Amino acid sequence: MKTKMYLTFLSVFGLGISTTAYGFNVLPHDTLMVLHDTLRNITLKEVVIMKQLNHLNEISKVDLKINPVNSSQEVLRFVPGLFIAQHAGGGKAEQMFLRGFDIDHGTDINISVDGMPVNMVSHAHGQGYADLHFLQPETIESIDFDKGPYNVTKGDLATAGYVAFKTKDRMENEGALEIGQFNTQRMRASFSFLNNQKESFYVSSSFLTSDGYFDSPQNFKRFNLMTKYTHWNTDSRFSVMLSHFNSTWNASGQIPQRAVDQGIISRFGALDDTEGGNTDRTNLNLTHMQILGNGAEIRSTAWMSYYRFNLYSNFTFFLNDPENGDQINQRENRLLGGANSEYNQTFHVKSSHWQLKAGIGFRYDQINDLALYHTISRQRIGTFALGDVGESSMFGYAGFNIEWKKWMINPAVRLDYFNFDYVDRTLTEYKDPKVSQAIVSPKLNFIYHMNSNLQFLLKLGKGFHSNDARVVVVQDGKKVLPAAYGGDFGVLWKPLPTLMINATAWYLWMQQEFVYVGDEAVVEPSGKTRRNGFDFGLRWQFINRFYFQADYTYSHARAIDEPKGENYVPLAPVHTFVTGLSYQWKAFTASLKCRYLGDRPANEDYSLKAKGYFVADFNATYTYKRFTFGATIENLFNTSWDEAQFSTETRLEGEPEPVTEMHFTPGTPFNARGFISVRF
Repeated sequence: MKTKMYLTFLSVFGLGISTTAYGFNVLPHDTLMVLHDTLRNITLKEVVIMKQLNHLNEISKVDLKINPVNSSQEVLRFVPGLFIAQHAGGGKAEQMFLRGFDIDHGTDINISVDGMPVNMVSHAHGQGYADLHFLQPETIESIDFDKGPYNVTKGDLATAGYVAFKTKDRMENEGALEIGQFNTQRMRASFSFLNNQKESFYVSSSFLTSDGYFDSPQNFKRFNLMTKYTHWNTDSRFSVMLSHFNSTWNASGQIPQRAVDQGIISRFGALDDTEGGNTDRTNLNLTHMQILGNGAEIRSTAWMSYYRFNLYSNFTFFLNDPENGDQINQRENRLLGGANSEYNQTFHVKSSHWQLKAGIGFRYDQINDLALYHTISRQRIGTFALGDVGESSMFGYAGFNIEWKKWMINPAVRLDYFNFDYVDRTLTEYKDPKVSQAIVSPKLNFIYHMNSNLQFLLKLGKGFHSNDARVVVVQDGKKVLPAAYGGDFGVLWKPLPTLMINATAWYLWMQQEFVYVGDEAVVEPSGKTRRNGFDFGLRWQFINRFYFQADYTYSHARAIDEPKGENYVPLAPVHTFVTGLSYQWKAFTASLKCRYLGDRPANEDYSLKAKGYFVADFNATYTYKRFTFGATIENLFNTSWDEAQFSTETRLEGEPEPVTEMHFTPGTPFNARGFISVRF
């Protein structure tokens, strides 16, 4: 009963654990369904601290209801210290920041849905590109996450951390309509065709359209469709999920500050409003769990995706080609698939409780027509790069979860093997070189559970992020799988019956940073880096029905081999702060959430600064019988803020010389939306 209370609290207050601790199962799926149904009745006074390593896990259905979001990508903001920025019209994957990283679109964070990878390796727009827009937020049941390279089940790109989504097995019959400013509309519906003790089957779909808040309409359109069938037996569970999404959009891009200062365009204007693109992804995902008896079980996942990407960007305007301009087109067609199987066994050794976890798996990406073209208003005038990539990887891991008295120890090791193949179709002479490399990643984690109100954690581990296949092959295997070494020391403390606090000091050393140069189709190494910092979180139920949360992070990121004063890591976040106050009474909920991202260096010597911002959002819902009414306000105080910022050398049309300065995409102004949903 205490375990149930604890997990329920953490779903509500955003601070604790999912159903896994260091990848080891704690509660069966059906138990979680019961927990979600009883969230409204839990109080912090009933909560006790349990032995769990992933003490910073969060998100449940209640979080999503109280804090509505437009997309699954926005759900990432619920990870303490993780910030996102959209700078290409809504259809492109968001830029992410976490633990002193500008993660770009996914270079240093491992993201998955039901065990299926979201990240795209050797992507046309950047290594690890993670577009979550195929996942409808209403279909999310829970999120499992951790920071740092400590989870043995997570391999490539899991350096700053990982985020693993789990979709719902059951959904209600429901329809909804959302209408907002900037000609925004979203329609969605879910239909449950089977919902009994042994089977469930539902279909969920949505359509979103918006012109956005820019002077040039975005004409953004996104369609989502997902079906899921699940079958339960006494000792097994089988699920098949099929999903599809496509997006089309225009973008105003990243604009130079001088163009605004000179009155050439407004803050919401565009120098090239033919940026934008289209993308789609279709997924098939099979999962199976079989209980073998005597504390043993096997969990398996097999998946396949077909993906297309077509993006038009103009980062430098007339810098490289004063006559035609510098617009580029990045595109690819990709078929990817993989599978993994995991064995779990629990047993006792004298007075200690042990759990073995061992797994194997593989992934293969076939990327055709991986291209970088020179374009004018989306019309092709030249080819910078064109080729085909075949990239495969295999992995295996094993570890133990050992509980003895007040201690829990998690030793584990992981082996990853990669093979890269790139055919450059711009060459007149055919070449087909291949590069292979393996990496071993040990992990060692500890918990000391002093009592039901106090727990200490020490995490140690090695991780890695892979390089782009085009660079790996051309450089004949150099800088293929650079390693990351990390350590966390944290505490989870409940000093009062209604107060929970967590704090963590951390360190991370990177063997090699990667910076993707989009207009050259290369990934440039930027040397070794060192990061350290401090995370602090608080959850407080100070009055019945009121819940307060706050998360502060500090990160210090530096390049190791550069002289002092020239060793800043561009765009690495330093200070972040997120706070929120939620109120819930019967059928009414309301919340106010604020996020702050401090000033940070925009280049290596900090001569240019990415300006910080403070933004507040508000939402409220009321349920009456089968109907739910709601309203969301983004940027409640209409703050003028820059969402994405870059130091870029550009030349405007007619300028005699290029200029290096800050370029930005403005953040949303005051933006109100209302919605109504009905269950039937």
